Amino acid sequence: MTKGASGQRVPEWLRQRARVSPERLALLCGGERWTFAQLDRQVAGVASQLAAASVSAGDRVALLAGNAAGFVQVLHAVPRLGGIVVPLNAHLAVPELQYEVEDCEPTLLLHDEANGGKAAALCSLRPGLSRLSLAHLLQEDSPFPLSGGDPGDLIDLSSLHTIVYTSGSSGRPKGAMLTFDNHCWSALGSVLNLGLRESDRWLACLPLSHVGGLAILLRSVIYGMPVVLHESFDAAAVSRAIDEDGCTIVSLVSTMLARLLDERGDRPFPPSLRCLLVGGGPLPVSLLEECAGLGWPVAPTYGLTEAASQVATLAPQEMLRKLGSTGRSLLPTQLRIGSEDGREAPAGVPGEILVRGPTVMPGYFRQRRESGEALRGGWLHTGDIGYVDKEGYLYVLDRRDDLIISGGENIYPAEVEEVLQSHPDILDAGVMSLPDDTWGQRAVAAVVVREGSDLSERGLLAFCRERMARYKVPKELRFVAHLPRNAAGKLLRWDLRQGWSSEGAAAGQPTPESEGSPPDERTNASGPPL
Repeated sequence: MTKGASGQRVPEWLRQRARVSPERLALLCGGERWTFAQLDRQVAGVASQLAAASVSAGDRVALLAGNAAGFVQVLHAVPRLGGIVVPLNAHLAVPELQYEVEDCEPTLLLHDEANGGKAAALCSLRPGLSRLSLAHLLQEDSPFPLSGGDPGDLIDLSSLHTIVYTSGSSGRPKGAMLTFDNHCWSALGSVLNLGLRESDRWLACLPLSHVGGLAILLRSVIYGMPVVLHESFDAAAVSRAIDEDGCTIVSLVSTMLARLLDERGDRPFPPSLRCLLVGGGPLPVSLLEECAGLGWPVAPTYGLTEAASQVATLAPQEMLRKLGSTGRSLLPTQLRIGSEDGREAPAGVPGEILVRGPTVMPGYFRQRRESGEALRGGWLHTGDIGYVDKEGYLYVLDRRDDLIISGGENIYPAEVEEVLQSHPDILDAGVMSLPDDTWGQRAVAAVVVREGSDLSERGLLAFCRERMARYKVPKELRFVAHLPRNAAGKLLRWDLRQGWSSEGAAAGQPTPESEGSPPDERTNASGPPL
């Protein structure tokens, strides 16, 4: 499982970068900074420690840690020994982590101090699994020098580099196997789209356990670009980093962008900021319009774990011309829309988004059936619904599994969420389906209201009816304190559904509007009320 057919062997990325530009800044984190030469020496020491811990080629090493320099060092050190990094999401509970650990069967679990308790619990649940703290591992002077040759000097691009678990927003998480080649082509596709400047610095505030954060670290050593690493997202800290640390590219999800907008207000960013890459799901058009009005260089992007991050990205200067689009596919990637009959859907017709190219994973770890379902006919079947216009620009509508079919009419939850979020008093919104005896399914919504607002359910539903077809308007509304989202900002509809069911009948009474809509109030006999 460590590699496919033997591929091209090239110099290891960090080692080569340290040779080419040793004094160039590589990483800024927690008030400290490292050049590429310094980072390379530390990674060599960590690799020596891991070799002493019996890590060897083909071993899977699980990493349970937050955003910090130690994560970066381990990410580069394990592959030098031929091992495979399995980043674990530190926000998960022990039972969720247990599933992933049992699935990938690591030989070693590395953890930071904050996750020591979780690591101990996982090892007690899985006898034979050893663990090692990063505090012990990251000793400045390693007493365990590597013997013999340097195993990390050349890498086989076809070898596995990481196993990254999908978010689990629909079903059980699956371990996407990503090769050096996948990561390399992803980096090349991104730089050919965004360009590269001598002054570039990439701000990483996404969780490094997710492919979007992970990709930044790998692109850094390939490009020779410094990374400004934040422990987590903090709108004020991100705003300061753009002003004071010279960050030119920032990766965010839509909820982070909205919080940054609240924090920043109408203060302009310095001209050095050239791109706010925003992924993790559809962006509300109202948010895009507000950012465009302030001159923010927002670049909506569509990507997924199985394609090593980015698939398509819209250039900031095209945001208003192609409002709501995530752009065209990056150079190494092919993208098409599949129809129900297996053919390619014409422009403007929704269907499943299919992806092909060298960034696409070889499969899911030890899941042959799931891999076969996802990789059919030479294409990755993403499970996402979208369409392309006549110019080839992609518009993402929703997850296929999240599609609501009410009385024969398709309702895309993301479309309804966008309308809800366009209300000035709504901070966040989540839409899902519930069974309906009359229409098969009905749309319901949970919303987070701005503090101090006097918005009522009746007022919000009236707002929706002015902006969308009646059958799309949620039949029930709940005001909640927050919505369940994962660390990458994706809405967890399964958790939302479970929370909705557990709140009880008193919290879930239908709104007055939904009670007052008789079943025969419609103009289309085959559809829900219009």
